[in-house]
Amino acid sequence: MASPCIDVCRYDEATGWCLGCGMSKPEKKRWKKDKQARPAVRAALPARLAELHAAGWPTGEAARKKKKKKG
Repeated sequence: MASPCIDVCRYDEATGWCLGCGMSKPEKKRWKKDKQARPAVRAALPARLAELHAAGWPTGEAARKKKKKKG
């Protein structure tokens, strides 16, 4: 299973989730070693990215250079 990481690596301080892929730093570190955890991690990512987006963060490719929307 390929990594969902898209090399954005910017994190929301409140959740610890990457704005690009939705993984936390510990999950990214374990990705190569813990193959059994991959399906559960990958399944959680769409909801995490949706939550970040709802909070005003740019997610996925849009997170490369943009800041959180003020509002």
